[in-house]
Amino acid sequence: MTTRRGLFLAPFDALADAGVVGDLAATAEAAGWDGFFLWDHLQYGDRVTSIADVWTCCAAVAMRTETMVFGPMVTPLPRRRPQVLARQAASLAVLSGGRFVLGLGLGDDWVGEFSAFGDEPDPRVRGRMLDEGLDVLTALLSGEPVDHVGTHYTVRDVGFRPAPAVPIWLAGRFGNRAPLRRAAGHDGYFVIGLEGPDDLDDVTAGFAAHRPTDGSDGFDVVVDLQPRQDPTPWLDRGASWLLTRIGPYDLDLAEVRQTIEAGP
Repeated sequence: MTTRRGLFLAPFDALADAGVVGDLAATAEAAGWDGFFLWDHLQYGDRVTSIADVWTCCAAVAMRTETMVFGPMVTPLPRRRPQVLARQAASLAVLSGGRFVLGLGLGDDWVGEFSAFGDEPDPRVRGRMLDEGLDVLTALLSGEPVDHVGTHYTVRDVGFRPAPAVPIWLAGRFGNRAPLRRAAGHDGYFVIGLEGPDDLDDVTAGFAAHRPTDGSDGFDVVVDLQPRQDPTPWLDRGASWLLTRIGPYDLDLAEVRQTIEAGP
C-alpha cells in the first residue's frame, strides 16, 4: 500500500482568507502533496482571533487545483443540517471533478463551539445526532428518494440530484470504540491522538472484524503529524494517508508557504 501525503491546515489568523488558502493549495499541488484538508471551526479560544469559513475555502481549493484530494477535516455533523451539507458536498464534488472528501465527526465543546450558539453541548446526544445524521446524509447523497422521520431529523419524500460519489471519513480519538465503529461503515477513519506508529496496529486490529484496512477495498486510515515530525516510522504501518499539521497557533504565512513548498 502506498501512503499518500497531505496537509492538514487551520484557516486561522494569517490564513483566514479563502484567497490565501487557494494560493497555498495551488502551491501544495505543484510541490507534490496529494491532499489538502482544512479544519472546520467557528471559534478556537483566545489565541485565535480570525477564522475563515471552510466551505468557501474548499471552493477556492477546488478552483485552484486539478489533482489533489481535499475537504473539511472535520465537520461536526451535529451542528449542521444534513440536507444542506449534502447539497454542499455534492456541489464541491462536481466542481472538483470528484476530488472532494467529506470529513465528519462529533465535534468538541471545549471553547463553546456548541454551547455558545445554543447547539447541543452533550457529547452523548451529539453521538446519537451524528449516527442519525449520517443515515440521512448518505441517503440524500445516494440520489435515491428519502423518507425519514427520526428523533433529530426529518426528510419527507425527497431525492437530491446530482449525486456524485462523495467519500466520507469519520474522525475519532484513539482508544474510543464508537468512532471506529462508525468509520467502519464508511470510507475512512481519521484517528486523532496516536502516540506512535505502534498504535496503528491497534487501529487496524479494531477494524479487522468489519473490513480489511490494507487499502484493498478503498478504505483509508488517516493520521496527522507535526510539521517537523519524521514521517518515516509511520510509513507501511497501515495508514494510507499521513497529514502534516499546520496550525492552529501563531501562524506565519511565509513560514507556512516554506513548509508547503518543501513538499511531502
